[in-house]
Amino acid sequence: MKNTPIARFAAAAGLFATTLTLFSASASASTSGPAAGTAGLPNCNQSGAAPCFETVWAGGSPHYMTFANLNFPLGTSAPTGNFYVVAPQTSVPQGTVPFLHDHVVADIPAQNGGNYAVHLHGYLVFCSAQGSFTGACVPEQGAMPLAQTVDGQKLTTVEAVEAKANAGFLQLLDTNSVLIGTINAAK
Repeated sequence: MKNTPIARFAAAAGLFATTLTLFSASASASTSGPAAGTAGLPNCNQSGAAPCFETVWAGGSPHYMTFANLNFPLGTSAPTGNFYVVAPQTSVPQGTVPFLHDHVVADIPAQNGGNYAVHLHGYLVFCSAQGSFTGACVPEQGAMPLAQTVDGQKLTTVEAVEAKANAGFLQLLDTNSVLIGTINAAK
C-alpha cells in the first residue's frame, strides 16, 4: 500500500477497529475509577476489557464515561451519537492504547443529573488536505497523526470538530465501530 494520506487513514481505521475488537476479547489487570459512577471499574487503558471507564471531553470539560462494551455491531437501530478520537488536548492523554489520544462526545444534558447512556459511532479525526496545506490544522507529532488543533482552537467539543470538518479542515475517518457508554456528570 502506498504511503498516501488515504492509505494512512485506511491503515489507522483498521488499527483502531482491530484494537477495539482485541479490547472486547481480552481481560487483564484493573484499577479503580476515580468518580462515583466508575467506582470499582478498571480504566480501559489498563484493562482492555469492558465494562471499564475512560475520560472524555463533553462540552469542553473532561468527564468520566463508563463503557458497557468496546465493539457493538454497527447495524444497530438505536440512535447513535458521534465519538471522535482526536490528538491529546492536554499534556495528559485520555487514552494510551494503541496510540495517544483523547475522546470527544456531545455535551451533557441537564436532565437526569447529567448522566445518560448512548450508542456512540467512532470516528478518527485527521487534518484534511486543505487543513494541512493551509496550515490551519495541526496534527499530533506522535505515532498517529490525529488532529490536535484547527486555527489554534482545541478540539474539545462536538461543535468544534463538526464545524471544522464542515469547513474542510478535518477529515473524519469512520471506524465502523459502535460503543455503548454512559457519561457521568462527575468530573
